[in-house]
Amino acid sequence: MSLRFIESAVPQPTSRGQSAVSEATPTTDKLVVRDVNFWYGSKQALFNVSLTVPERTVTAFIGPSGCGKSTLLRLLNRMNDLIEGTRLSGQILLDGEDVYGAACDVVDLRRRVGMVFQKSNPFPKSIYENVAYGPRIAGERQRQRLDEIVSRCLKQAALWNEVKDRLGASALELSGGQQQRLCIARALATDPEVLLMDEPASALDPKSTQAIEDLIATLKQQYTIVIVTHNMQQAARVSDQTAFFFEGQLIEVGPTEQIFRQPREKQTEDYITGRFG
Repeated sequence: MSLRFIESAVPQPTSRGQSAVSEATPTTDKLVVRDVNFWYGSKQALFNVSLTVPERTVTAFIGPSGCGKSTLLRLLNRMNDLIEGTRLSGQILLDGEDVYGAACDVVDLRRRVGMVFQKSNPFPKSIYENVAYGPRIAGERQRQRLDEIVSRCLKQAALWNEVKDRLGASALELSGGQQQRLCIARALATDPEVLLMDEPASALDPKSTQAIEDLIATLKQQYTIVIVTHNMQQAARVSDQTAFFFEGQLIEVGPTEQIFRQPREKQTEDYITGRFG
């Protein structure tokens, strides 16, 4: 894989000399990771990882399989709590509050930090009920309000026009790409502030992948997005910031254009040019 091929996916500079992505990047940090170490039993998976995720941007985690990127993603909303024998040191802050602190409400955390998985996992319910599920669990009972939420979230997920006339149909009847956008709509229904996406397009065809990427570009105007991807062209296309991981260590993090055009670390350059990984 050539560096030139990667660079072709990086947003080009505007007339003011900055990329269109970086030009709009806010400066407020939504998430802060400080000196995080993490273990699965006796096996250490992350080593002293520190990074910040700016608000209303897309941050991509890249690196070879088993490098720790999905582990860190799941730490951001404590999904790894569900695995027995795990242990963490360090801090992860959401709006300045430690998500692993004693005062953290994990249910509320997972509402604020939603997740979309690699494999689409719609519930065996109607399209409508998939989106309405989260608000119902949270106590919403008014049909008019649920209708508004379902409509809004399906529109945000760029799915409304395709399903508006069959909301009562099973979600399992949708195509793979539609199912993944439905899962995004379902995540949006709980009014999250952050969306975590673990290889959301890896199982999709090119057309559906483009739809997901276009959706990410739209959603970042309202949400902070962190995406894990093995597809470096995708990272270059959709993200404002890229973090490269190798064997549990954060090798380099910075603006996507800089990471792909002029990485500081030779190990980063070797990876994005296909010399290893």
